Amino acid sequence: MSNENTSKGINWGGVLIGAVLAVGGFWFSHNTPEAVKGFQESLEHQGIPLDLGKTISTIGMFLVLFPVLDFFYFRPLKDAIDERTNTLDRTFGEAEELRAEMTAMRSDYEKRLVQTEADARQQIQSEIKKAQDLRASLEAEARQRADEYLARAQQEIDTEKNRVITDLRTHVVDLTLGATSKILGENMDSERNRKLIDEFIDKVEVPS
Repeated sequence: MSNENTSKGINWGGVLIGAVLAVGGFWFSHNTPEAVKGFQESLEHQGIPLDLGKTISTIGMFLVLFPVLDFFYFRPLKDAIDERTNTLDRTFGEAEELRAEMTAMRSDYEKRLVQTEADARQQIQSEIKKAQDLRASLEAEARQRADEYLARAQQEIDTEKNRVITDLRTHVVDLTLGATSKILGENMDSERNRKLIDEFIDKVEVPS
């Protein structure tokens, strides 16, 4: 801005005119023609005091002082006000941009927070489902193993039961044949007799 003021400079033409008017008015005030004096005196009698020389000199001084004041005071003051205004405008603009940026960041943060909560809930639900599936799988495996153990135990019981019954039948047949042989005095242990006793036992055996 100072370069701009310097390039504009002082209106020297106006200063020159003002100086000429100031000097000319001063000279005219001290060398007033008689006709002008008579005119001024008539105006003064009418209550209008007027000194044309001083008036012209005052106007000239004003034309001299105004460009100087404008260059050294009014123009720097206006530039300072403009610079301050521009600074305030930039500050307000930056503040507005910062506010908009903060609003955008807050909105983005809230969106991320909502997404994070949704992801966390989804992860929790997924882990719960995995735990439920694992529990169901373990329970099914436990039931399967229990059924297998029960079936194996039942099979072993049936096998042992059949063995015991077979041993018992054999023992009964042996006792029967031995007792019969003693009673009759002859050997009754034959395949035919064993088959007859087995058939008899089958008939009288009480079902389990």
